[in-house]
Amino acid sequence: MDIDLQQLRDLMQALRDFELDELELEKGDERIVLRRAAAGAPVLAAPAGGYHLGGASVPPPPPPVAAEAAPAAADEGTFITSPFVGTFYRAPNPGAEAFAKVGGHFRAGQTLCIVEAMKLMNEIEAEFDGEILEILVENGKPVEFGERLFKVRKA
Repeated sequence: MDIDLQQLRDLMQALRDFELDELELEKGDERIVLRRAAAGAPVLAAPAGGYHLGGASVPPPPPPVAAEAAPAAADEGTFITSPFVGTFYRAPNPGAEAFAKVGGHFRAGQTLCIVEAMKLMNEIEAEFDGEILEILVENGKPVEFGERLFKVRKA
C-alpha cells in the first residue's frame, strides 16, 4: 500500500483528534494498523513485508511494547479537551492565580482555563464537579481542537 508521509501524519492526527485507540486501513491483501500507545503516541504496525512511503519501501517497525500490562487504575480519569484551536492560559492574566491546580476540586460551571482563539478569550468551564488529577498543557502553549487539557476525576 503506497502512503506518503503527510497521509501518515494526517492519520496519526485523526487518532488524536477523535481519541481513537486504533485505526485500520486495508487495501487488497495489504493492511496498516495505527494504535495509540499508553502515553498517547501512535504506534505503527505493518505487514511483514513492510509498507511504502511515497514509493520508497520501509521495513516494518518493531512490535510495540504491550501497554495492556499497565494497571487499570493508571487510566482512571476523564479528560477535558479544548473546544478550539488557540492558546491555553491557566489564569486570567500573567500575575493572577491559576483557575485550577492539580489536586484542586472544581464545581460544574467553574472556569478551568482560557483558550484564546482569534483574539477572543474563551473561558472553558467544567461541565461536572470533580478533581484535577493532571494539567496536560503548559501555560501559554498552543492547543488543537480536541487536545486534552486536563485529566480529572468526576465527583
